[in-house]
Amino acid sequence: MENALRYDVVVNALDPDPFAPCAGIAHRFVVGDLSDKDTVLRFAEDADVVGIEIEHVNVDALIELKRRGKRVVPDPEVLRTIKDKGLQKDFYRMHGIPSAPYALINGRKEIAQHSDLLPAFLKTRSGGYDGKGVMPVGPDEPLIDPVKAALTGFDGPCVLEQRVDIAMELAVLVVRSDSGEQLAYDPVEMVFDPRFNLVDHLRAPARIPPARAEEAQQLALRVAQAFGAPGLYAVELFLTTEGILLVNETAPRAHNSGHHTIEACASSQFDQLLRAYMGWPLGDVALRSPAAMINLVGEGGQGIPQVLGLEELLRTPGAFPHVYGKKETRTGRKMGHVTVMASDHAALNDAITLTRTLCKVVPLNATILDRTE
Repeated sequence: MENALRYDVVVNALDPDPFAPCAGIAHRFVVGDLSDKDTVLRFAEDADVVGIEIEHVNVDALIELKRRGKRVVPDPEVLRTIKDKGLQKDFYRMHGIPSAPYALINGRKEIAQHSDLLPAFLKTRSGGYDGKGVMPVGPDEPLIDPVKAALTGFDGPCVLEQRVDIAMELAVLVVRSDSGEQLAYDPVEMVFDPRFNLVDHLRAPARIPPARAEEAQQLALRVAQAFGAPGLYAVELFLTTEGILLVNETAPRAHNSGHHTIEACASSQFDQLLRAYMGWPLGDVALRSPAAMINLVGEGGQGIPQVLGLEELLRTPGAFPHVYGKKETRTGRKMGHVTVMASDHAALNDAITLTRTLCKVVPLNATILDRTE
């Protein structure tokens, strides 16, 4: 939305949180349930273009808005496929796109019928986000108990996905125009925080050979081509220890794996998304210099957020903090990110370490130990 302020584009926002960060910059802000069909229809009745920031939006409403002549990006049928992890996995298989072996099951009781897939990850087919809705299962992990299964969604439709040995997790952003033109950003390397199953930081370009980077881009382009609709596709990939690239999942929107593009590329993922909404030409995806993005994740409990170390970080050349303006922090919640740019990967290592040491988001009047210790 912030990017749209550079253009003559009026942006209205619908969000269930009355204190959502977008409330202060939207031309019109409405509080409402994104999953409620009538709410979405009423909100967008006067819109020319309808887009999403998260997958959990009522698809039937988007289909109806498209029928009424609205431009909807991503296409509602693309969103219907992607927001259901089972349909998404079936889509990859149907289009010959490599992904990890899997089975679609109806809850934990059916795991034993697919012992050939173990060890595996059990994933809820819908509703998962930011590391939620994923659980390891197999000989080394106890199966989830019935009460917890019912509370967390693991006793309903799930994907049982075989665990593969991963050398690196990658992501490639692809932007696709109305005419079918596609451009892919440089692959990024994602490093996860095991505490929250969230990205701790990413670096661009990924530390892989040029031929492997080209292979990753081509695979991501195949995914966007298969979906066949304009928009932005964040394609997450596994690079296995055997050197095989597999598609993990796709997000049809601006994505955490592309936040570095705000400073590191001439046309950011948000600029590209606006171009897709408006039917404008695609932007330049070239990387200006090596860059890293470090997530600022809430630590130390719940409360009014304070950002520690921000002034020191602002004195650091090539560091660009982004504080999202959320009114409440809690442990594991994404509260912002920092992009750092450097001349090479060795300098990026230093910048990542410095950022993680200096900058934290904690409740007001709280303190926290250095997470690098």
